[in-house]
Amino acid sequence: MEYLIKNGYVYDPLNNVKGEKMDIAIKNGKIVSPSELSGDAKTIDASGMVVMPGGVDIHSHIAGPKVSAGRIMRPEDHYKVYMRAIPGVRRSGSGKTTPSTYVIGYKYARMGWTTVFEPATPPLETRHTHEELDDIPILDKGCFPLLDSNWFVLEYLQNKDYDRCAAFIGWLMDAIKGYAIKIVDPGVAEAWSLGMGVGLSLDDQIPNYNLTPREIVRGLCKANQMLKLPHPIHVHCNRLGFPGNYVSTLDTMDAVSDLALNQDTPIIHITHVQFTGYAGDSWATLASGGEEIAKYVNNHKHVSLDLGQIVFGDVTTMTADAPFEFVLHHLAPGKWSSTDVEAETSSGIVPYRYKKKNFVNTVQWCIGLEVALLVKDPWRIFPTTDHPNAGPFTSYPTVLAWLMSRKAREKVFEQVNRRGLRKSALQAIDREYDLYEITIITRAAGAKILGLKDKGHLGVGADADVAIYNLNPEKIDFSKDWETFVKAFKRAAYTFKNGEMVVKDGEILRHMYGETYYVKPRVPESLLKTVVEDVKTRFREWYSINFENYVIGDDELRAVKPIQVETTLKG
Repeated sequence: MEYLIKNGYVYDPLNNVKGEKMDIAIKNGKIVSPSELSGDAKTIDASGMVVMPGGVDIHSHIAGPKVSAGRIMRPEDHYKVYMRAIPGVRRSGSGKTTPSTYVIGYKYARMGWTTVFEPATPPLETRHTHEELDDIPILDKGCFPLLDSNWFVLEYLQNKDYDRCAAFIGWLMDAIKGYAIKIVDPGVAEAWSLGMGVGLSLDDQIPNYNLTPREIVRGLCKANQMLKLPHPIHVHCNRLGFPGNYVSTLDTMDAVSDLALNQDTPIIHITHVQFTGYAGDSWATLASGGEEIAKYVNNHKHVSLDLGQIVFGDVTTMTADAPFEFVLHHLAPGKWSSTDVEAETSSGIVPYRYKKKNFVNTVQWCIGLEVALLVKDPWRIFPTTDHPNAGPFTSYPTVLAWLMSRKAREKVFEQVNRRGLRKSALQAIDREYDLYEITIITRAAGAKILGLKDKGHLGVGADADVAIYNLNPEKIDFSKDWETFVKAFKRAAYTFKNGEMVVKDGEILRHMYGETYYVKPRVPESLLKTVVEDVKTRFREWYSINFENYVIGDDELRAVKPIQVETTLKG
């Protein structure tokens, strides 16, 4: 199909377009010059509307064994929210905090998001992750393999064999179709499997290895640079969820600062910083460490952050940080699941509810917003809820409204714990994001930090992923009328995916599938052969499955898009 989107207010930060009235042309799934359209092009009148690239979410737990387990643990979730099937248009589904696969795709698209990455998959279980990603409609997607406690990685790093470590990771990304290096509480899964690891600090020694979490972070950062992977190392810091952990976050960011010399782009991404931004020495003295974190980020260009912003209500916490879930289970007794994945990682799941009048929950709510409003560079801030840990992804319009409107924040100030509010600087912050900055943090910055050159913009040659919202920026003061913004962003006027209209007036029009991205680093043949032989030998000793069943072929996935990566590795 060919479309001409006429007279919309276009926001396209990667091309320095800030609300200009422009026409956007779509042909063969790409953005083209209007002059290339034929007379058969359909016209969409976007007068008085905002036109943006499709949203890009770099961190949302949408697929894999932990998500499936979360669905089982929350049966009530499926009665609260559901979507009926419409023959020939959409399939049925259910779930709020842990939606089923169809609902995930439909609800992201309904908000105008078109690309989403699953940020934590155990390599051994990534076949399951891809099966679920394959089942999610409309979205393009990818996944980040967990490598922080992988026995191959730990041995290579302990021996300071960075070339083989990088070569192993390069092979693994191709073998299981992964996109970026994920680090969760580095080394803790190994300690946890031995009954230790709760609250492991950055310089504590990991049992059975002459290695510390700091050395894992640095080693994997070096490997990432050697492989030239498009996304920085994606790091869940040590001591997540413990009072005083903002110090560990600062130490983790600074641990790789010397590796970023002569670079002005991030080499480390700190994820769901709200959960690792706690000051104080106990839950009774909990306070925000957001100001110190923001100050560090403002002074160092090698770091980016996503928020993990708290949204009050029911959630399903799930993470590879099994010791944290063990602690949370004892803080909020109820259901709890804990899993170890042989030779690779661990995980835990605990359903939870964030309460507005709860002191700790109020401090948590403040931290994410405080960091986002104090960090000056919107290209290094990403407004996630760490779905479903801090809130469902469907809450993004509300989170964005809190960033755009002090009045929206003040409404929540009236409802939350007063003592908790005083533990943060949030009440004193007047900054309000504008629509251009919102486009950066939800579209352009995500595509840029993932290295997706055809995403996040509306220039000629870009993928025709487009969102149109019924908002007139010349008539609406978003600071005052933030509720109109929320309403519009919950249900886009139009969403286009690969040039196909998939949403109109907030309703799904058709069921289609996107592609799965993965990286394919070029590892020298001799080095690759040595590493694969090493893996095959160890595999028989460490794993309960055959090596051949570990590798995932392109033909096993619905539609793949490999990203070829040139490395600095030598044979």
